[in-house]
Amino acid sequence: MAKKATTKKKTTAKKPARNATATIHVKRVYDEPTKSDGVRVLVDRLWPRGLTKDKAAVALWLKDAAPSNELRKWYHAIDEPAEPDFAEFTKRYRKELDRSSLDPVREALAAGGAVTLLFASKQTERNHAQILRDVLARG
Repeated sequence: MAKKATTKKKTTAKKPARNATATIHVKRVYDEPTKSDGVRVLVDRLWPRGLTKDKAAVALWLKDAAPSNELRKWYHAIDEPAEPDFAEFTKRYRKELDRSSLDPVREALAAGGAVTLLFASKQTERNHAQILRDVLARG
């Protein structure tokens, strides 16, 4: 008689799932706050010019999540940053980023609802808040 082949299931540890209803938005701090913003988190090292704390409606200010002054100045010195410049900026920023500085954002995401990462830069498509959103989305 032939023996039945048995297969063992491999068990792997699962990462704790982020709350399915949690969303991460990115927008300029100068844009009008909305209810859909959820927890508003400023991720710039410097406070935005001409904006009062009341008008900004910022719940958290994570200065340490922002790029270093040296990296920020390097990137903003480029007149019109192209994709290769942003790729280099992304590489440098990810390298210097202290991921523990994002723990308050992770806690807000775990609680559910929305989190909005706020930045002051006029560059809405290529900025550090976009990179932070990607870092947070990947866990």
